Amino acid sequence: MIPKLIIITGLSGSGMSSAMNVFEDIGYFCVDNLPVQLIPSFVHLLEMKESGITRAALSVNIREREFLNTFPQIYALLRSRTDLEMTVIFLEASDAILQRRYSETRRPHPLGEGRVPEAIAEERKKLEPIRLLADVVIDTSDHNVHTLRGWLKSRFAPENQAAQTEITVLSFGFKFGVPLDANLLFDIRFLPNPYFVPELKELTGNDQPVLEYLNQSEEVQETTRRISDLLDYLVPLYEREGKSYITVAIGCTGGKHRSVAIANYLFKHLKTGGHQARVSHRDVKK
Repeated sequence: MIPKLIIITGLSGSGMSSAMNVFEDIGYFCVDNLPVQLIPSFVHLLEMKESGITRAALSVNIREREFLNTFPQIYALLRSRTDLEMTVIFLEASDAILQRRYSETRRPHPLGEGRVPEAIAEERKKLEPIRLLADVVIDTSDHNVHTLRGWLKSRFAPENQAAQTEITVLSFGFKFGVPLDANLLFDIRFLPNPYFVPELKELTGNDQPVLEYLNQSEEVQETTRRISDLLDYLVPLYEREGKSYITVAIGCTGGKHRSVAIANYLFKHLKTGGHQARVSHRDVKK
């Protein structure tokens, strides 16, 4: 079997870390921020049968000092080989999106702590020769972590993995805004609210006392049953249509008690049913 090597690079803030997480999830051996000079040594490791590595993903970026000068030569060396299947993925995004992402994370740009727009323009210019070498260029401006994950999985995952729909159960608080990427959204603000019970106010839906309080309510039990039944009906239909991902959003007032508990229940229900599911609590710490 010819080893497969994915090299991920691109503009800072374009989603390289998210892309690496996807490849790790679909079974690739992943190394983040590998020095460019070590890539040939890593490829030699792939050639060794005793390593057991047949698929690997590496990320390299402009933070590595020798990247711009050395990568084209290493790329040419690897591309000339017939015993290696190599794909270079270049991630980018619009200036406006990159500026917004840096504003949200408050991280300094790797080319300096001055004005971000100038740093983005400089990096884009310096990376243009690398971009021209890429086999796949992905503009992540209109992607979130879920859509990027779905695209990469459909393109690079083994067939048995790519065919399975990934479900994210997301808890949130309406006071902090509605998640715009939700495929299904359930408002459960009508259920009993632990926030108004003094001893439960500072706890969350992850804590046993809150769960015991909610489970005493027949409305909570009936609501979780009906939502579970609906998901059991809808998820196979989404899968039949080739949907790579589904986001199921569960919202209460603050996203701390009811939505967290119900989201956890639905996540466990989906996992028990054999689905590829994950749970995320957007506002639980707010």
